[in-house]
Amino acid sequence: MVEQVVAARPKARNGGRQADTAARDGALTDLELNLLLEAVLRFSGLDFRDYAQSTLKRRIAERTRAEKARTISGLQERVLHDPEAFARFVFAMSGGPGQLFREPVFFSLLRSRIVPLLRTYSFTRIWVPNCGRGEDAYSLAVLLHEEGLLGRTMIYATDASEIAVTAAKRGEFEIESIESLKSLHRATGATQPLTDLVEIGDETIVFRDELRKSLIFAQHSLISDGSLNEFHLIAARGVLPQFNKALQFRVHNLFLNSLVRLGFLALGPSETIKGTPHERVFREVAEEEPVYRRMR
Repeated sequence: MVEQVVAARPKARNGGRQADTAARDGALTDLELNLLLEAVLRFSGLDFRDYAQSTLKRRIAERTRAEKARTISGLQERVLHDPEAFARFVFAMSGGPGQLFREPVFFSLLRSRIVPLLRTYSFTRIWVPNCGRGEDAYSLAVLLHEEGLLGRTMIYATDASEIAVTAAKRGEFEIESIESLKSLHRATGATQPLTDLVEIGDETIVFRDELRKSLIFAQHSLISDGSLNEFHLIAARGVLPQFNKALQFRVHNLFLNSLVRLGFLALGPSETIKGTPHERVFREVAEEEPVYRRMR
């Protein structure tokens, strides 16, 4: 019995050393991450420190691998000394690429419940913050064109990433299957073929000028910049979960101050305004999608 106890002791000590090593590695990773974010802030003025920790760690790990850096410190050196690496970093931190007509039930709801109310305005302004390559912005432009409203609408699509804004301006998207894209478009309640609005290449589509002329793309950071204008609709789907509670509160304030009274705020399917300090200002438009109307 004594021999068994004695024999077990080295394993316990070895397990303790492994735990100590894992703890040191975790602490070192956190230190490198904080130093990277502080360096980016001092270098560029872009402050990503209030992003959710899970979002930060996932995106920085992905960027470290993509840049073929051995450590976060190696990524920091590359980001600070290589302008293209820095641009790629900002794009990745801003959210990266999305999908055209993502979650078509949202666009269907917009078509049936929100568009009739937008018709009551002589001119409407829509904001798509953190727009990525412009997927939601172009999807909205298609819907509004089909509903005859695009000619009296301006869509502002913004992102902190210069790469994203430059790509979005081109209106060109890689696609795996044009049939899958057509299916998503039809599910929005589309009233005309998608092929009437895009030029189709081998593996790409390009949106036609009649859609692009109602879109304004510009750099804007939700972290540090103020309101751009007063909008009748803000489509910020998937934006808020990236941030911690403090930054979410700031962005909620920014959206509130950027909406006209009776304007609409659209969030992503897993998001809600409920339980936030701004809940009483809004009224839920529909149970099936987190779309809210500013009431005061």
